[in-house]
Amino acid sequence: MAPPPESPLLRSQLLRWLLVPLLSLLLADAFVSYWISLSFAHRAYDRSLLEAARDVALHANLQDGVLRFSLPEAAQRVLLADSDDAVYFEVSGAEGHHLAGERISAPQAAQATGAETYYDSMLKGVSVRVVQLAIADEAGRRAGTVRIAETLNKRNRLAREMLVAVVAPQFLLILLAALLVWAGVIRGLQPLERLQRAVAQRSHLDLRPLEDAGVPGEVEPLVNSLNGLLERLDRVLAMQNRFIADAAHQLKTPIAVLQAQIELVMRESDPERMRQGVGRLYVGVERLSRIALQLLSLARNEPEALRKLSLVEVDLNQLALDAASAWVPEAYKRDIDLGYEGLERPLWVNGDAARLRELLDNLLDNAIRYSRSGGRVTVRLIAEPRPTLRVSDDGPSIPVEERSRIFDRFHRLHDTPGEGSGLGLAIAREIARIHKAEITLTDDTDGVGNVFQVSFPPL
Repeated sequence: MAPPPESPLLRSQLLRWLLVPLLSLLLADAFVSYWISLSFAHRAYDRSLLEAARDVALHANLQDGVLRFSLPEAAQRVLLADSDDAVYFEVSGAEGHHLAGERISAPQAAQATGAETYYDSMLKGVSVRVVQLAIADEAGRRAGTVRIAETLNKRNRLAREMLVAVVAPQFLLILLAALLVWAGVIRGLQPLERLQRAVAQRSHLDLRPLEDAGVPGEVEPLVNSLNGLLERLDRVLAMQNRFIADAAHQLKTPIAVLQAQIELVMRESDPERMRQGVGRLYVGVERLSRIALQLLSLARNEPEALRKLSLVEVDLNQLALDAASAWVPEAYKRDIDLGYEGLERPLWVNGDAARLRELLDNLLDNAIRYSRSGGRVTVRLIAEPRPTLRVSDDGPSIPVEERSRIFDRFHRLHDTPGEGSGLGLAIAREIARIHKAEITLTDDTDGVGNVFQVSFPPL
């Protein structure tokens, strides 16, 4: 499998995004400036070319209606002399027949604009600039044509000189701007580099917030997001450490008891005593299994452990009826009168049905486990002003000073009978919390026992 391609550095990207447009503008400006310079050069030298054509036209005369040209060769050399370019001329009659000079191609019909016409052409394989001048008779009719062609050496040289004069300062300016941009990008990215070094030098156990002093405003949301992530990681790690500590605290004693019981069973030779020892082992394993399941449930329902909880409309009335019905055999075994006072219509709340059932199971388990023999446990639903679930029991009344701690994990009242782990009510509180519900404990209306009440937000 090929390694993934390296991501481009932000510095390189910024420099490319800033400098490439500048260089493109410089090239475009050079092209436009050269075109404009060449146009000015044509304008400057076209005038002298036209003057030469007029001088040549002075030596073309009409004699008996026929155009004749007379100019000594020495005068031609003087008239057409140029130290930089080769200059050619042609004189032709009204019908286009050649009279004197080099044959120079005529302009295209679209280029012929009047008595004088400028156009570009080729002569002897070289690019030339041509001016065509019409010779008129006394009546104003065309009697002939004079064409003067000149190579482009001085025109191109003038255009280049003008281009250098215009583009050179711009090039220096863009070069200076590029240096300033480079320095600005390097300086602007220094806070990011400091941030990168600070993160790279950190231990994996250091989850303190990153310093945002001196960080650009555009990067500050990223730093805040990273700090938020570090905070969430800190909570998750704290939750994991707490789970490990809870598991070690809660499982250490049952495991030690099981080890001791196993040793006793292994020493026994009497089958009856071995059977009794195995029975005790079964009870211990059952208790250990229940504690492990409660620990996992507590960890599963920690708000920090939930990535996303999809809440849907749940009929709390039907859910409570199903839960109460499932606990009837256990209540009967303990001689508890388990009652249900529901509603005649559905009671809808936003929730997760499985977790709400777990909340009810923990409240009913707590109520049945600690109610006196022959007592009563009642599940009651109230619709107004908020959907509310109540579970009342006939167990020992919990003192007021203990009620704020009764939902803490592993908290049990002194001299409480039974083998509870102190996790059931903690699980119920976490489930209520992730449903944005409020769980409270009050005295029962008859003065005997307790009432656990869970109030849900209305739909």
